[in-house]
Amino acid sequence: MKTTEFPKIKDTDKKWYIVDAKDQILGRMCTKISKVLRGKDKPAFSHHQDCGDFVIVINAKKIRVTGNKLESKQYYRHSGYPSGIKSMNLKRKLDTKPEDVIKLAVSGMLPKNRLRKDFLKKLKIYKGEEHPHEAQNPTQLDI
Repeated sequence: MKTTEFPKIKDTDKKWYIVDAKDQILGRMCTKISKVLRGKDKPAFSHHQDCGDFVIVINAKKIRVTGNKLESKQYYRHSGYPSGIKSMNLKRKLDTKPEDVIKLAVSGMLPKNRLRKDFLKKLKIYKGEEHPHEAQNPTQLDI
């Protein structure tokens, strides 16, 4: 009887990809990024292992959204105290922390289990053109 063979994590090679977020639509870009982080684009994909690649996102400040989401989309956080809820719209969030917008969008597209933290560690987001990962020789990811 033949058993199913799963790839070992140490046998998979981790590649580095770079994504230029300039004029990219937020949701469409983040779905591609989440697939690469999980490794769903590889033939040896296994849902219970981290076999994905690293992704570098540059120009996070210059993303696009469709419709009137800049004013209507809200991000909430709570301090834990009564009446401690704070909200911020997408336009203000892009001005203050554009990295968080992409990180939250990708995080919502990843599975809600113990592997999510490992996937998000492989996502590097920068609001400008410069990034410190030139030594990894990242290849361009087509979106």
